[in-house]
Amino acid sequence: MAGSKEIRSKIKSVENTRKITKAMEMVAASKMRKAQDRMRAARPYGDKIRSVTANLSHANPEYRHVFMQKRTELKRVGVIMVTSDKGLCGGLNTNAMRLMVNKIKEWEGAGAKVQGTAIGNKGFGFLQRYGIDLVSHAVGLGDKPHLEQLIGPIKIQLDQFAEGKIDALYLCYTKFINTMRQEAVCEQLLPLSGEKLGAPDSTWDYMYEPDPKAVLDELMVRYIEALIYQAVSENIASEQSARMVAMKAASDNAKKVIGELKLSYNKARQAAITKELSEIVSGAAAV
Repeated sequence: MAGSKEIRSKIKSVENTRKITKAMEMVAASKMRKAQDRMRAARPYGDKIRSVTANLSHANPEYRHVFMQKRTELKRVGVIMVTSDKGLCGGLNTNAMRLMVNKIKEWEGAGAKVQGTAIGNKGFGFLQRYGIDLVSHAVGLGDKPHLEQLIGPIKIQLDQFAEGKIDALYLCYTKFINTMRQEAVCEQLLPLSGEKLGAPDSTWDYMYEPDPKAVLDELMVRYIEALIYQAVSENIASEQSARMVAMKAASDNAKKVIGELKLSYNKARQAAITKELSEIVSGAAAV
């Protein structure tokens, strides 16, 4: 059994660790609420721009945007992977990476090459280690991401799809379900399907300035950017929720360890007292 001094040192160390994890839990809880508010605030914009895009695309059947044109062969796939910049958030990034590995194996098994865009430091490191061709990346977005930080890396993939250099574009991120549950998903961004845009509620008649093609070209890009921004917002809300849960579990485990160490300390202390009493009694008897 360890000595009393060693056990006291361990108790102090675990108590200090528990203070840190408790503080991180409270910070994550505060950030989680703000991240959820930003995520919910972004949803109406995404819904509205999808509705307008669906109306415009159905109102102009004579012009089909390049983002809606399916390719006959899948030779090269682009993927945008959204992860966190920091760790200590449970299995959040691990689940996304595991899903990404399975998808990459599936695409490579079909004979397609993969190129990636990393949003977040963890995904950036993962794609580099896995040997994926990285065409762009964005790290250090912070707790309040701005669309301006994402437009550059996204545009590279969108331009390559428009030029025919990639045949499909996928978005991998962690979807926020609730505080206790987050789900890693991989969705197809391009080519856009009719199901993704949805059917318009009614037929609209539009007046275009300067022309339908220019309006649709601009609106399709804005729609894709809105989808990616929403995914980043969902991922940040998931990150803070996962971190809060992980830090709470760490605090609870530390409390349990402290209880066990205190019990061991009391046992060691009692054993030392008993030993001293036995020595005193034996000495008195000998005299």
